[in-house]
Amino acid sequence: MHCAEFPHVKDEVALELGFEKVSEEFIPECKSKAVLFRHRKTGAEVMSVSNHDENKVFGIVFRTPPKDSTGIPHILEHSVLCGSRKYPLKEPFVELLKGSLHTFLNAFTYPDRTCYPVASTNTKDFYNLVDVYLDAVFFPRCVEDFQTFQQEGWHFELNDPSEDITYKGVVFNEMKGVYSQPDNILGRTSQQALYPDTTYGVDSGGDPQVIPKLTFEEFKEFHRKYYHPSNSRIWFYGDDDPNERLRILGEYLDMFDASSAPNESKIEPQKLFSKPVRIIEKYPASEGADLKKQHMVTLNWLLSDKPLDLETELALGFLDHLLLGTPASPLRKILLESGLGDAIVGGGVEDELLQPQFSIGLKGVSEQDIHKVEELVMTTLKKLANEGFDTDAVEASMNTIEFSLRENNTGSFPRGLSLMLRSIGKWIYDMNPFEPLKYEKPLQDLKSRLAKEGSKAVFSPLIEKFILNNPHRVTVEMQPDPEKAARDEATEKEILQKVKAGMTKEDLEELSQATHDLRLKQETPDPPEALKTVPSLSLQDIPKEPIYVPIEVGDINGVKVLQHDLFTNDVFYTELVFDMSSLKQELLPLVPLFCQSLLEMGTKDLTFVQLNQLIGRKTGGISVYPFTSSVRGKDDPCSHMIVRGKAMAGRAEDLYDLINTILQDVQFEDQQRFKQFVSQSRARMENRLRGSGHGIAAARMDAKLNTAGWMSEKMGGLSYLEFLRTLEERVDQDWVNISSSLEEIRKSVFSKQGCLINITADGKNLANTEKAVGKFVDLLPTRSPITTTNWSATLPLTNEAIVIPTQVNYVGKAANIYDSGYKLSGSAYVISKYISNTWLWDRVRVSGGAYGGFCDFDTHSGVFSFLSYRDPNLLKTLDVYDGTGDFLRELEMDNDTLTKAIIGTIGDVDSYQLPDAKGYSSMLRYLLGITEEERQRRREEILSTSLKDFKEFVDAMEAVKDKGVTVAVASPEDVDAANKERFNFFQVKKAL
Repeated sequence: MHCAEFPHVKDEVALELGFEKVSEEFIPECKSKAVLFRHRKTGAEVMSVSNHDENKVFGIVFRTPPKDSTGIPHILEHSVLCGSRKYPLKEPFVELLKGSLHTFLNAFTYPDRTCYPVASTNTKDFYNLVDVYLDAVFFPRCVEDFQTFQQEGWHFELNDPSEDITYKGVVFNEMKGVYSQPDNILGRTSQQALYPDTTYGVDSGGDPQVIPKLTFEEFKEFHRKYYHPSNSRIWFYGDDDPNERLRILGEYLDMFDASSAPNESKIEPQKLFSKPVRIIEKYPASEGADLKKQHMVTLNWLLSDKPLDLETELALGFLDHLLLGTPASPLRKILLESGLGDAIVGGGVEDELLQPQFSIGLKGVSEQDIHKVEELVMTTLKKLANEGFDTDAVEASMNTIEFSLRENNTGSFPRGLSLMLRSIGKWIYDMNPFEPLKYEKPLQDLKSRLAKEGSKAVFSPLIEKFILNNPHRVTVEMQPDPEKAARDEATEKEILQKVKAGMTKEDLEELSQATHDLRLKQETPDPPEALKTVPSLSLQDIPKEPIYVPIEVGDINGVKVLQHDLFTNDVFYTELVFDMSSLKQELLPLVPLFCQSLLEMGTKDLTFVQLNQLIGRKTGGISVYPFTSSVRGKDDPCSHMIVRGKAMAGRAEDLYDLINTILQDVQFEDQQRFKQFVSQSRARMENRLRGSGHGIAAARMDAKLNTAGWMSEKMGGLSYLEFLRTLEERVDQDWVNISSSLEEIRKSVFSKQGCLINITADGKNLANTEKAVGKFVDLLPTRSPITTTNWSATLPLTNEAIVIPTQVNYVGKAANIYDSGYKLSGSAYVISKYISNTWLWDRVRVSGGAYGGFCDFDTHSGVFSFLSYRDPNLLKTLDVYDGTGDFLRELEMDNDTLTKAIIGTIGDVDSYQLPDAKGYSSMLRYLLGITEEERQRRREEILSTSLKDFKEFVDAMEAVKDKGVTVAVASPEDVDAANKERFNFFQVKKAL
């Protein structure tokens, strides 16, 4: 493949459009031609990448180094998307969420830059997204509109002069959530301590105690200074016309002149320390909790005072994988096996800022063991520098890294965006943007160095230079403080009381009026003429048929096999699905630990390290996990254990051999290892409670409403956490029984009966691997028919509050709407998305101040649920949920709005998938009995959704209001207040 295949911009055309070509390269790694242009008038740089990828990506990035922790870059990132010159409505961003086919639409704030990326597979849609984003960043209304700054940043809220003043604001609340999570506080403290003299020494996201110091004047000035074309880097990627890209850009950039911004925004490096530093911070812990093993510690190094060359960077990434990348990696393994802590913290090598860093440590450590953790990290690194790494480990790491580079599997994240972020990591510092896209040469150079000099000669000097002999080390110790949350609340209250005390009666009335004005603005819909400015597609642009995934259902040696003939670039993907329905009910909570044990324990002949290295050397990875779902129209849930693996097609037989070894030969004998799994899982679940409370609430509601939900909650919700806590005590007393329970799960689940094999690869590789599949099937045990367990359990239908130390809440309410007579139609997808993007977005997020509010309809079970995320409210949010029926009753909708809602829904249904995901989704549809005819029918129902469907959905929403069950993950203060206001509304469960 050569450059000639791609359309390109002639030099004279580029000049006519106002651009000059700086350089161009063909990038074989991503089969693309990349051209760097410079806009002649402003100096803006544009990277235009052309290839055959239909998932087109655009991004504009500004260097935005903050001077303090008021969160300006973050608040601005939210605010510029709230209306602009061409699109004068409250939130064009939300209109795009509602009504475009985007495959990506978001924005993010780094410590030193702000990125605005969009992606779509539809060219017309793609250019619509690009235009809205360009107008938003260059001509936002927020710099004239104080109310947007208040809404997205912070403001004083006072509903009535007799009440207390409070702080509100979307970013303010988002960051309160971030500062409620110990792991986040640790990461932020470490970064700021490593780079104290630079922009990285403050929090670009904003510290909730500092955010209210930000003024509207500073906010406007930050936009003027940094959001100028000369301070931007612009990226295009995909199969669209490169001439059109420059034409669209030229229209915007030509409105500006050159500016001095780039010099002002340059990121200065941190000078290296001459001696190590130690920092002690506190984090909010639960009152009355056992604080003995609640400390955290990390060792952090700044690796260099200037950016590294590509080969060193690749070698460090490689070293990082060797040290920490797999359960068998020595540093990770030794730390976890030491019993000094529950789980690893610190992300290893991080290289997306100007200077790379390395962080490693443990959480769940007792105070007297802090120094032991530090010593263990240092002695392990010294030992590895002296002795080097095992050859098999090096080979396994090399194969894993190479496999992932070649497979380039970015999941649902567009590939072009992943490349953009890689390129920007150098380009933003005025380095070569092409370099990070090319890994072949540095990879081959590294391989030949390893072959010639051996791994010790390559890696030991890196450990010595960058870590052991590097004085720029910061040790961060985090101590649990049960009073911290209450102290922070009290400080905030005191500040606000002083503010109120310093106000006259007139001031208070004025503030109360301003609060009402802001709410009125937030709750007043945009006028139709403003909404019409946002470009959108018509229903004619939408394919009438669902995306077809080829599937052939066959049989190999008595086991059902699904084959998907798709181009996968010579990678072979497979899933083995085993029936879990004959498993005893009391064994369910052990399933996740059983799955982990299969992958992280040894066999009679292989230690777990050797087995892990075999997987790394011969495959692209293997995972095992449970899958449960309700099936529409059936009482019994669908419950399976799925083994997922991938390898280069030539290694398919190795892949099945290794899966067979894992399923049949792994021995459940290592009691200490198993105990570590339990501690790690408990630490992970506790983190989920603080960071993803909405997920815990949703699982809990599901468990009250259906059996599949009850099963999932036993394996991943609050019940699972409670189980892990008792299991941790039991491992020492009752290991023999636990070990035999694990064996019993294996015998109940893994058998030829009820097994299904799913394969995604191209035709030639499908044919070539039938023999390997046959061999695998013949080795599966056959069991005598066992009666299936009758799963019909649910949790009691009570309203629950799960109490944790937090500054924000997660509020859920749900009911089964099939039980109240609702019959499924495709219109439900349109309606629930519309409720999320209008009613809940406006009331829970915009005027309620939560970071998120949305609803979800599980069409398999009939459960319709409302959820909020990082929410300052509790009962108020439940009132919003209960008002949904009235919202639909009063809803008026013109054709444009309805069309947008339909198109946005199709965008979700047709979400972009790479080949492995297509094969996997097709398999899930097969398991859940969803036919192609049903898919076509639902699509037709979506496309023909009318206002009448919205009105008919009112009854379903009233059923949730009247019969719904509520679960909130919330702070003790808010739950107490709620139970006072509505007598004993919640049953209280203390979780942390």
